[in-house]
Amino acid sequence: MRLTRYTDYALRTLIYVGLHEPRQSSIAEIARAYGISESHLTKVVHQLGRLGFISTTRGRGGGLRLAKPPAEIIVGAVVRQTEEDLALVECFAGGACAITAPCRLRCALGEALAAFLAVLDRYTLADLLGGDDGIEIAALLGLPSPMTDVASRPPFRDDMSGVA
Repeated sequence: MRLTRYTDYALRTLIYVGLHEPRQSSIAEIARAYGISESHLTKVVHQLGRLGFISTTRGRGGGLRLAKPPAEIIVGAVVRQTEEDLALVECFAGGACAITAPCRLRCALGEALAAFLAVLDRYTLADLLGGDDGIEIAALLGLPSPMTDVASRPPFRDDMSGVA
């Protein structure tokens, strides 16, 4: 199984934004930190916003923030929603194959894909941000050191806080 660059960028964007909380992040600084194209990252950020993983604020003082707490962002869900095609072989996508009906390979690959996604479903963004690894990643990205325990961060505030 190989994920697309698009999904890789989506996951890395969520990691960056999560480590940068509660401050806002910009596409330019994320692209610079990872050495990736701003224009490609813009497309990724747009979809992450449409999917409800991040919130974006335009204009001066704008930027990106997580749209929900890191513990509610399931890695498997991000992969499912950002991967264009999880069809490992042609027959998964309805393609023609001479041995589709009796083929056990299709069953084995389907089981493998389900297991792959099941493992990713056990992880949240909070898992990826926590502990010493989160501190090391933040340092590598040039971010201020996050708190070592994601659970001890200030309570999550969504864009609707304070709105009656």
